[in-house]
Amino acid sequence: MAPRTRARSEAKTPLTPSSTADLVNAIANKAKTPLTQSSTADLVNAIANISLNSRPSSPIKRTTSAQIPVSDSLHRQAGAGVVRRGGVESRLDVVTRDYVPKPADLKRSRSTPASARRDRFITNRDNDSDVAPTLEQIHLNPKSASPGHTARLVAATGVPLNRRILAYHEPPPAASSSSDSALAQHRQFARPLYAQRGTSIPNSIGATKTRKIPTQPERVLDAPGLVDDFYLNLLAWSTSNSVAVALETSTYIWKADTGAVTQLGDAPEGTYVSSVDFSNDGAFLGIGLGTGDVELWDVEAAQKLRTMTGHQGQIATLSWHQHILTSGCGDGSIWHHDVRVPRHKVMELIGHTGEVCGLKWRSDGQLLASGGNDNVVNIWDGRVGDVTEGARGNAKWTKRNHTAAVKAIAWCPWQPSLLASGGGTNDATINVWNTTTGARLHSLKTPSQITSLLWAPAKKEILSTHGFPTNALMVHAYPSMERVAEIRDAHDARVLFSCLSPNGDVVCTGAGDENLKFWRIWDAGEEKARKKKVVSGTEEVGGGRINSTREGILSIR
Repeated sequence: MAPRTRARSEAKTPLTPSSTADLVNAIANKAKTPLTQSSTADLVNAIANISLNSRPSSPIKRTTSAQIPVSDSLHRQAGAGVVRRGGVESRLDVVTRDYVPKPADLKRSRSTPASARRDRFITNRDNDSDVAPTLEQIHLNPKSASPGHTARLVAATGVPLNRRILAYHEPPPAASSSSDSALAQHRQFARPLYAQRGTSIPNSIGATKTRKIPTQPERVLDAPGLVDDFYLNLLAWSTSNSVAVALETSTYIWKADTGAVTQLGDAPEGTYVSSVDFSNDGAFLGIGLGTGDVELWDVEAAQKLRTMTGHQGQIATLSWHQHILTSGCGDGSIWHHDVRVPRHKVMELIGHTGEVCGLKWRSDGQLLASGGNDNVVNIWDGRVGDVTEGARGNAKWTKRNHTAAVKAIAWCPWQPSLLASGGGTNDATINVWNTTTGARLHSLKTPSQITSLLWAPAKKEILSTHGFPTNALMVHAYPSMERVAEIRDAHDARVLFSCLSPNGDVVCTGAGDENLKFWRIWDAGEEKARKKKVVSGTEEVGGGRINSTREGILSIR
């Protein structure tokens, strides 16, 4: 098979003016002779004739492909090599901008906004757009609503149609008591409601200020045999101004009025006194023993009335409310004893897994607070009611914020809902609780273990006693909880026990150094004008009088 060859086309392409100009330039360059204007015109005409005679024009373009008139302008354009606008051909417009493809629509989650410029809450609106009307364009259109309904709205609100409800106006005139007698009369009637009560508790001194308290005790009592045990409660002060202190197996009564010391009784053989507490009227004394028995004594007659048994461990703490004597045991149980009936146990409270070492009734008897060696503070409903033997109660609030044994428990006398608790060595923190809501209101870290807490009855302050290493008495302002006074090394050993006088001005402390010391911390409200009064060679302490001695030390035994 013969190879296929492509036939040569006999058709000849006519020359355009642009190609003619290029050909003229090529001939000029080849000849290396500059062409004059006349020679250039002759060359162009010759080339044009050759082009026209070589091939007939297309039938379609015959009407437009006649001979082109040659002028001086065309010659100049041909010499420049470009036919400019206005000639037969024009240069193509140059693209000055690159093509940028439209970004593809990506799928987005529902949480992604449709536009980056769009804010979720604040829309971007064009002020000139009709879509965003101004406030002046918003008005009530009565035609779109029922005429009757619109009339009722106008009558009910008193606002005319097409009137703004919210608008800027001049401020109202200030009230004048002289012009308005009724207003002045109402203010006069309401003034007592905002006046400070005369019986209100004064606040403590400013948070950054401290006040001076005597750093030396007013009196010191020698108490040989006072047991150095953190968990025991061996000191109490009655409303009849008598101090009870337990020294090993014996219990003594020291009367502040006369300074007389009376031995109340001894514990049975083989045991010891672990706690003491006076009844509300001061006529009776409860004594807890190491064997778990609770004794009831008549203070005036110095006679034991009864012994209530049943506990299986030592009675580390006691607390009275009316005829109910509550005891905390080493096995974690709390018993209510009704001292009027033979079957004294009327209720048992279960809520501690360790020894109960702190116990306090609120003054109104509605709540009872307890602290234990299990680092727990329990708040119990104190309403015993008609119960039978074996009845049990559950805690209303249980607080586990402390990290050590809780012995220090104190109710606030001027705000009954406040309860303060203090932890041992590993905690050393004072917490103040709202027993109505169960919330912890304040927390204060101290430098050493807290052994007892006392609220000031006539001032917004709280006193704390401490063990190693400070052996101090600290007074804190409430509610700032900042320290306003401190007595460092109040005893030679850790301060374990404390009690407040009936007047609320003197604090008695007991420590492992076998001393009882009396400190005047606050001023009694009714005796503020006379802090000290000397009568017949005697000096008042805690609402009573003690005999003065040269060395200032009296012996209990």
